[in-house]
Amino acid sequence: MKALIIDGQNNHDWKTTTPLLKKYLEETGLFEVTVATTPPKNSPDDMWSGFAPDFKSYSVVVLNYNGEDWPAGVSSAFEAYVRGGGGLVSYHAADNAFPKWPEFNSMIGLGGWGGRDEMSGPTMPYSNGKWQPDHDRKGAGGHHGKRHPFVVANRNPRHPVMQGLPERWMHGEDELYDSLRGPAAHMTLLATAYSAPEFDGTGLDEPMLFTIAYEKGRVFHTTLGHGGDAVHSVDFIVTLQRGAEWAATGKVTQKVPADFPTAEKVSLRP
Repeated sequence: MKALIIDGQNNHDWKTTTPLLKKYLEETGLFEVTVATTPPKNSPDDMWSGFAPDFKSYSVVVLNYNGEDWPAGVSSAFEAYVRGGGGLVSYHAADNAFPKWPEFNSMIGLGGWGGRDEMSGPTMPYSNGKWQPDHDRKGAGGHHGKRHPFVVANRNPRHPVMQGLPERWMHGEDELYDSLRGPAAHMTLLATAYSAPEFDGTGLDEPMLFTIAYEKGRVFHTTLGHGGDAVHSVDFIVTLQRGAEWAATGKVTQKVPADFPTAEKVSLRP
């Protein structure tokens, strides 16, 4: 299957993470990966004319992008691709992108930063065994406390992405996103993590992994993977690989590797 990674602008180190994303997808043996890099920030219009991915040629698009709006023609082609059944993976800070693009916000379900607030939609904490919108919570959308290793809880063990993964596991030092806001429609929760107050968190179980049905399209949203240990943490690698396969096909054929972390210990690859 053909996969496309889009990068080029980000407040995160895309020049380091894109080669890793490409490597992780290719090592499954399922994907042939192409990278499309946008012009740098504040580039003239004529430079943007060369950025026109043929989305329909790909089984899945992985967004490692958080920057300026795309040209209108690219945005509309992207909408049509996902709406028509294309696969999408929103990776980490990609959910910070395009706060004023309504259809993009519907695709990713929840987003943060970029001026998002309660007008952008509710937050979605997991509480008392339920994942439901909190319309009363005020404030900006998107926050994380100090980076630290944390436990991820598998909330949907029957979902193809999560099947066979442990009930709980340790994730490598990362930004634990909280207070994400958005349309919050047609979503399925996969995993959460507790945003601990001692690390400047919310004291709530926040969504880490989830999926969105955008008309015929399948979207896998991972908030994990800031950099450093986070992108070398085996759980990040495996859930990215499985999430990409699911977004492309609706199924997961990959086995859970022996080095997947436990509830007590982080597992890192070089």
